[in-house]
Amino acid sequence: MTRLTLQGLRKSYVAAGHAAVRGLDLAVESGRLTALLGPSGCGKTTTMKLIAGLLAPDSGDILLDGRSIRALPPERRGVVMVFQNALLFPHLTVAENVGFGLKMRGLPPREIAARVEPLLTRVRLDGLGARNPAQLSGGQQQRAALARALVLQPAVLLLDEPLSSLDPSLRDEMRQLILSLQRETGITTLVVTHDQAEAVALADRIALMLAGQLAQEGTPEDIYRRPATLAVARFFGAENFVPGIARSGRFHCDLGELVLPAGLAEGPQTLTIRPEGIRLFVPPGADTAGGTNIRKARVAGVTFLGSQTRVTLGLGGITLQALTAPDAAAALQPGAEIDIALPPGALWLLPSE
Repeated sequence: MTRLTLQGLRKSYVAAGHAAVRGLDLAVESGRLTALLGPSGCGKTTTMKLIAGLLAPDSGDILLDGRSIRALPPERRGVVMVFQNALLFPHLTVAENVGFGLKMRGLPPREIAARVEPLLTRVRLDGLGARNPAQLSGGQQQRAALARALVLQPAVLLLDEPLSSLDPSLRDEMRQLILSLQRETGITTLVVTHDQAEAVALADRIALMLAGQLAQEGTPEDIYRRPATLAVARFFGAENFVPGIARSGRFHCDLGELVLPAGLAEGPQTLTIRPEGIRLFVPPGADTAGGTNIRKARVAGVTFLGSQTRVTLGLGGITLQALTAPDAAAALQPGAEIDIALPPGALWLLPSE
């Protein structure tokens, strides 16, 4: 297993007039699956191409287990990249596509077959090795591309938006396949994606890139529940932001004085609570006894979303968005006044911009 380290990585495109990757520092732990997450144009794919050797960095370094690979050609790096589109050779069979890299390494046909055939079974393409790529579905082509990478037994596997070209019905199947193969092989894997839900479902850790820089790195739960900045919070779907001042375990703002969890920074901050963190007490029979941070709110809107219902709440001059189970919101009507709770454990503070 191999540790991948990026040190001060920088890459500019003259035509774009700005740096696509700006001093990127990142450590991808050995044997882990890390998601390189961010919006389109933030430098994710450029970073992958720099690691693979398809682009040369302007500065910085790329190391595998502490050894620089920056000067090595792509074929000698021990890094294999699977692109968003499968890019299979149309004139070769599936088995020939999967074994192509081994053939280029000069392995004899018998040894190639001995490595390709069991791998086709592992990616659920057994019995399809003699077909041409055009005879495969999109999901099958992506699995063949994944097998073509894995057969080389790389030190690091790079996956560029592996699910984005698939129909929704195939994405979960491919996600589970990637997870099971990564766990089975232990290959250090970096997955590029712009989809937060996909990153959370796939990765052991997430590295979020914004504007060519690393905005935050950590476990999916850390970034989701404890974003480092307003920009990170917004990218992960946070909607409720209230400016104020934290002092002595309390937050003073237009919502009044709120009890905070222990250990948060003091001074001018922006309070955030995720929509699903707000508790609604819907009358009649609402029991708020013993609750903390209870407030009266007026229902401004109710929107059914399928598995959840969005409730827009007005509290004086503040608007909050809450998400709850549809059954819990069935009795809500715009204009109704209800009690809500902002549990201390669901509150988080961000540096004010």
